[in-house]
Amino acid sequence: MSDDDLWESIDRIEDRLASAQPSRPPQEALLLRMLKLSEEVGEVAEAVIGATGQNPRKGVSHTWDDVQSELCDVIITAAVALRTLTPEAREVFAMHLARVTDRSLDPGA
Repeated sequence: MSDDDLWESIDRIEDRLASAQPSRPPQEALLLRMLKLSEEVGEVAEAVIGATGQNPRKGVSHTWDDVQSELCDVIITAAVALRTLTPEAREVFAMHLARVTDRSLDPGA
């Protein structure tokens, strides 16, 4: 999947979610989209706990493939939230990633 395909998919998902939700004031819809990200992060935690068997009552209830899937859901949800916030999500993300990459790879940082 190319970068263009990725962001076209994010645009389509965001459009579908926006049309399927009840009518809300824009700021409320945006805040709810941001809260969805917290829910997805919680599902990553649940999957890690399940993959490591940390809950004695449940034992090993998830796999590391489940963790991977949940992490992908976090990335998709974050991208959709960013797209909800700005139609220039692709450009905003590319610029931010470039800054983080430069900072992370700078040996003096």
